[in-house]
Amino acid sequence: MATLQVPDCVPAPEEDSEKLHNAFTGFGTDEGAIIRILAHRNGTQRNLIREVYAAAYGDLFTDLEKELSGDFLRAVSLWTLDPAERDAKLANEATKMFTSSNLVIMEIACTRSSYDLFKVRQAYHDRYKKSLEEDVAHHTTGDYRKLLVSLVTAFRYEGEEVNMMLAKSEAKLLHEKICDKAYADEELIRILSTRSKAQLNATLNQYNDHTGNAITKDLKADPDNEYLTFLRATIKCLTSPERYYEKTLRKAIKGLGTDENALTRVVVTQAEVNMERIKEEYHKRNSVTLEHAIAGDTSGDYEKFLLALVGHEDA
Repeated sequence: MATLQVPDCVPAPEEDSEKLHNAFTGFGTDEGAIIRILAHRNGTQRNLIREVYAAAYGDLFTDLEKELSGDFLRAVSLWTLDPAERDAKLANEATKMFTSSNLVIMEIACTRSSYDLFKVRQAYHDRYKKSLEEDVAHHTTGDYRKLLVSLVTAFRYEGEEVNMMLAKSEAKLLHEKICDKAYADEELIRILSTRSKAQLNATLNQYNDHTGNAITKDLKADPDNEYLTFLRATIKCLTSPERYYEKTLRKAIKGLGTDENALTRVVVTQAEVNMERIKEEYHKRNSVTLEHAIAGDTSGDYEKFLLALVGHEDA
């Protein structure tokens, strides 16, 4: 499901580091070399490059910041980070500018595995000397705080086993809470934040069978309620991340201007994970390939780097 293309014969990290160093020295910067190397190495390989580069030449990120700029710099820097470090950085940025429409922390909490989310919390603690849940609680209020703190502290079971009796009873409970407009009820939040993905899918299927409506449809009762919009996005992230990310990309690319932050975030976090399915969903929904959409809305080295990550043949 990843779109990252790694060559069959990967050079040693010493060779990659030397080529990167050469790309930074002399007259001008060889952006093509940076793309050819970093956009075609997996997380383990990128970490080795960072270590070898640091021993031989100094901090790789410092040199990237000296030589690159703008959206290209941000995309390369985020991509080069270890995934847990990257998520910690994105989450920290989100806490500083948090609004009710900011979905970054929810994305991280809902689409990463329990083990990966635990690594993110460790990386956050190491980097910022405080806990992620502390910052989320400090920068959010009310219903958002209750839901987000529960999501970021979750450690879900990752297995496929399903308890159908539990699914039926919790589907009924969810329906009761929604009928009562108790959208931030502790039981509703408990189900969304603690049940395994398989169990939650079974519960929501039971909800659909029992009520005749998808739960997300029943959560559209008040179109002006931003928390309900957030809650629907949370459920989509938990149960169908490729559809969630397709919509995020569509909103980032279409319309007046481009939301480069959202575009970069989705591509760099999903290229090694689920981007192939996101691309399929995007093509089905928009009748145009994601590669074509990116090429039409971006330019230069930023465009080339994103196209390489989403598996474009010529990048």
